[in-house]
Amino acid sequence: MSEQKRVSPLLWGAAALVLLADQATKQIVRTSLIEGQSVSLSPWLSPVFRITYVTNSGVAFGLFPNIGQFFVVVGGIAVAALLWYSFQFAHDDWSIHLALGLQLGGAAGNLVDRLLFGGVVVDFVDLSFWPLQRWPVFNLADASIVGGVTLLLLLLLQEESHEGPRSASLVTAEDD
Repeated sequence: MSEQKRVSPLLWGAAALVLLADQATKQIVRTSLIEGQSVSLSPWLSPVFRITYVTNSGVAFGLFPNIGQFFVVVGGIAVAALLWYSFQFAHDDWSIHLALGLQLGGAAGNLVDRLLFGGVVVDFVDLSFWPLQRWPVFNLADASIVGGVTLLLLLLLQEESHEGPRSASLVTAEDD
């Protein structure tokens, strides 16, 4: 009898937390600011961080603008692929569940915006510091996607360095 695969509560919890935080912060920005308006939370923080309300019809960080409806489809596929992957491959490593949860929550957060607001997302995190002096404005969903992908890549690289090259392990297995 095959073992039933379940998605980790950590994955679901991380995804839900990201989705809720993303949608809540976007709602606060939409109701508190006029599009294009920028505010500082404190004078000393102003040179590096501001809240700036912009809409984005592209992907993360404003890349590929003006094709927001296309990204509704891409976002739907990304959410479906993350869910499928989560159910197909049961991992014991909590950090993989966290990485996938961050990606899923972020993809779902931006997909909700695109579905509700005609293919655009609300961006508001406005950073300005070295080395890029001026970052594109982004949102919590974008940051979660990037953080989740980065974490997953680091985990894969760590796993690869512990296992060594695959060809060497195959040769060793054949020699036994």
